[in-house]
Amino acid sequence: MSMIDNPRARFDYEILEEFEAGLELFGYEARSLRAKQGSLRGARVVVRGGEAFLVGATIPAWQQANTPKSYDPERPRRLLLNKKEIARIAAAEDQDGLTAVPISLYNRNRYMKLSVGIARGKKKADKRVAIAKRETERSIRRTLKTE
Repeated sequence: MSMIDNPRARFDYEILEEFEAGLELFGYEARSLRAKQGSLRGARVVVRGGEAFLVGATIPAWQQANTPKSYDPERPRRLLLNKKEIARIAAAEDQDGLTAVPISLYNRNRYMKLSVGIARGKKKADKRVAIAKRETERSIRRTLKTE
């Protein structure tokens, strides 16, 4: 379902609340995302002047030759959220230990949507538990597959 995922989001953070946001994109960025090009690794959501922006995401142009020379693949992109959601994200940014991270980018009908989560960073021990759980599930699948 999703075109681009942020693989580190659920590993590094405990997601407390999730929002669905629209994205303000250029046409060649949308084409690029539909071709599954781009990365949300290291991206975050910030609120400036009453508007939410996706910062640090890399979306390359669909065709380099047909894009303006001034195009920046890592430019901040405005998120389309209502005022209550923006206020909730801004309040989370002000709290210690909370941040807003992009989780995945996907299509809803013909619109590009970004799943944004308010998250708290996981401790090292929590990450170890997640790794151990993943390894046991893998070994169980492996043994069931060989039988």
